[in-house]
Amino acid sequence: MSVQLGMPQPREGAGSDPGVPALPLPSRPEGMPAGLVDRYGRRATDMRLSLTDKCNLRCTYCMPAEGLEWLAKQAVMSAEEIVRIVRIGVDMLGVRELRLTGGEPLVRADLLDIISALRQAHPELPISMTTNAVGLDKKAAGLKAAGLSRINVSLDSLHEETFTKLTRRPFLDKVLAGVDAAWAAGLGPVKLNAVLMRGINDAESPSLLAWALDRGYELRFIEQMPLDADHGWTRRNMITAAEIRALLSVDYVLSADPRDRDGAPAERFEVRRRVPGSAEAAGPVLGTVGIIASVTEPFCSDCRRTRITAEGKIMSCLFSREEVDLLGLLREGATDQQLAERWQDAMWIKPKAHGMDHVGLDAPDFVQPDRSMSAIGG
Repeated sequence: MSVQLGMPQPREGAGSDPGVPALPLPSRPEGMPAGLVDRYGRRATDMRLSLTDKCNLRCTYCMPAEGLEWLAKQAVMSAEEIVRIVRIGVDMLGVRELRLTGGEPLVRADLLDIISALRQAHPELPISMTTNAVGLDKKAAGLKAAGLSRINVSLDSLHEETFTKLTRRPFLDKVLAGVDAAWAAGLGPVKLNAVLMRGINDAESPSLLAWALDRGYELRFIEQMPLDADHGWTRRNMITAAEIRALLSVDYVLSADPRDRDGAPAERFEVRRRVPGSAEAAGPVLGTVGIIASVTEPFCSDCRRTRITAEGKIMSCLFSREEVDLLGLLREGATDQQLAERWQDAMWIKPKAHGMDHVGLDAPDFVQPDRSMSAIGG
């Protein structure tokens, strides 16, 4: 059996190559509630679905410089298969929000067709997309017309040299043009995701926030997670949520956003300017900033996400080392009911946190997943 570079070997319950029956998963007990529930009482209503593992950047915290060996075209879900899987999630399993991810979704040639078909099938479903925004300036209006609700853009630096160092590509001008185009097209609120790297872009955090606030964008800082293909992540080198708050507090006063977090990964803060030399805030709320502290302040107990990789594998947790093949079952002729039950069984065995039965990305027994973030779909 051939295995793509960076992909885990199929495990029990994960299925394998098309045509090979999936091994049985532990079934949910009789009488359990409908939907994607797990053993810890969590219910997944937020679907993250990857359209491709391909990407046109090589971010240091995600991919090696030479990239990865991409999935064969026939291994990736077709537009029709994507629409069917989403329909099962929404109509049968209680999914209430869809995020399209990658790799980089914009590299997929049939992206507009996929979004249009999803919107036609689900007129009220919030459909967002995470992108690096390279090429978005030419596609934003079309994405809005097709039915996309809003955009998340990865943007780690506003300085060309730093951006190029982090992404290994000189495309900052393309990204900024894409962000502006998304705003102009009405794909708001436009959310920006920034990963801070020690000694590289961490000092930029206040100026990046100022830039976002001035333009009405919602910035979220994300702790670097051990999902890099090079497996070079270390706890001591990452910028923690506490450090991010300290960096921002030089210029701003942060106070808890009164809105309910409602299962969102980001803890939101209202932002006011700081009176120079004082702990006091000056003036009105300028906007909000979010911090996603998956490592140091995990929110696993309220996780509401279910993930489908580009080749149709269910990942119940971002750090799972177990995957369940949904696409293989679909291609073998399974009914919608059989697919729904398979999905439910896969989510029932979702780990408590970080791919384990306890919280702790820095725990001695934590094992980094074989897949990088680009191969999972964040």
